Amino acid sequence: MSGQTLQKAIELVTKATEEDKKKNYETALRLYEHAVEYFLHAVKYEAQGDKQKEAIRNKCLTYLDRAEKLKQHIKGDKKKPVKADNEDSNKNNSDSDSEDPERKKLQEKLTGAIVMEKPNVKWEDVAGLEGAKEALKEAVTLPIKFPQLFTGQHKPWRGILLFGPPGTGKSFIVKAVANEAGNSTFFSVSSSDLVSKWLGESEKLVKNLFELARTHKPSIIFIDEIDSLCSSRSDNESESARRIKTEFLVQMQGVGTDNDGILVLGATNIPWVLDSSIRRRFEKRIYITLPEASARKEMFRLNMGNTITSITEADYRKLGDLTEGYSGADISIVVRDALMQPVRQVQSATHFKRVPGPSHKDPTIIDHDLLTPCSPGDTGAQEMSWLDIPSDKFLEPVVTMNDMLRSLHNSEPTVNAEDLLKLKKFADDFGQDG
Repeated sequence: MSGQTLQKAIELVTKATEEDKKKNYETALRLYEHAVEYFLHAVKYEAQGDKQKEAIRNKCLTYLDRAEKLKQHIKGDKKKPVKADNEDSNKNNSDSDSEDPERKKLQEKLTGAIVMEKPNVKWEDVAGLEGAKEALKEAVTLPIKFPQLFTGQHKPWRGILLFGPPGTGKSFIVKAVANEAGNSTFFSVSSSDLVSKWLGESEKLVKNLFELARTHKPSIIFIDEIDSLCSSRSDNESESARRIKTEFLVQMQGVGTDNDGILVLGATNIPWVLDSSIRRRFEKRIYITLPEASARKEMFRLNMGNTITSITEADYRKLGDLTEGYSGADISIVVRDALMQPVRQVQSATHFKRVPGPSHKDPTIIDHDLLTPCSPGDTGAQEMSWLDIPSDKFLEPVVTMNDMLRSLHNSEPTVNAEDLLKLKKFADDFGQDG
């Protein structure tokens, strides 16, 4: 064996063994982990032939196993000495004993991914996306409500990928799934929940996530920005990234396990970077497109909520027509900016006039001396600042169509045309419209 990286790994593991014998376990653990990193690097770039690579991998497994035992010792009873592998006559028993607390620790870490309080989002709160809603109802709601429909070969979908431009409602529709999923356990995880700095722990987290989901099924696992975990495999990626993807593939396939009652939902803005094997695991791939005019009109209405406004039905239709190429997130920003227009009007106003309006103390009573911003030439206009007005005598201006148009003029769609072409091509090759 030759090479600087390999030589460095051997030096590190030699020091680790010496510190291990001296019972300096924390130092030994750190050295073992560094050594394994160097060994893995040597496998990729310096090892000559399959036999040498296999020999290095076997050494890595031995050092990893020792590192895991040291880690358990450091976290547990530090006074009790750690037995070396050759001193442990009951290795199988000790492995099973140490696996339970380790497994419990990992599952406790993942418990935070369980959504305990379900979002208050219903199917009708999601404007458009009829195809996506139907597919998700088919995968989530129907199997829960009518389990007799899904017997024999009639099995619900186990993997659904939602892909599309950013801001089109992929995460929002998943909130509706979480709310409408009945008694299902909903796991919302990100790459930070599954990636660990400790060697070997990331794939254990993936495995334990699926074991937890099987324990609490029916369950739904939602992984946002799944491309950060499951991009295409290559020779340049790290060994730890490759192991995470492999474990994810194994768990989704469910070989030797019962994955019935588990739905994996993934969301991504760049589906073309996903590994082909991961893509195949998602049986349904739904393109969440930019909203059409009718959906955009509804989004303006939904984002306005119960805000007092003078905007009419015809105005909403016009806004829907004027926002071609806008995503749901873009429309939300336009509405939020329009809602701030009355605030800006109050701050810049130099004149106010008295108008009737509902009392702040009792909305059923009409006050006739409330003050609202106006032009200097309006009848009854009084020169004053908003600082001069008592809080219980102020009537805020309603949001108007002009406010909305002013905000729309200052906002541009954020979706890249080049990305839209890539998404359309991916949808033509692998997906279906949502």
